[in-house]
Amino acid sequence: MCDSNTRGTAIPTEFINNDRARVTEWRFKKRGDNTGWHRHEYDYVVVPMFDGCLEIQTEGNNRTTGEMKSGVPYFREAGVEHDVINANDFECAFVEIELMK
Repeated sequence: MCDSNTRGTAIPTEFINNDRARVTEWRFKKRGDNTGWHRHEYDYVVVPMFDGCLEIQTEGNNRTTGEMKSGVPYFREAGVEHDVINANDFECAFVEIELMK
């Protein structure tokens, strides 16, 4: 995730970082762990590694809940600003693949 404005409690582990892609696992140990508020500089794909929910906080303190299914990816374009929060009573993780320009 690019342009981090605040540091969250989720644990990032970067696996690949080159001029074509950045691949990071984000691990949330408990309910309420978060990535911290940030803006994505690049288009990206997220691959959840769990079945459950993530809460997404967006501008104006709007909150939505997204259903995640293990192994089912989703795509977002650059410019997304949000904080991602674990809404589960268990540890969860996802892999984020940023498509570098």
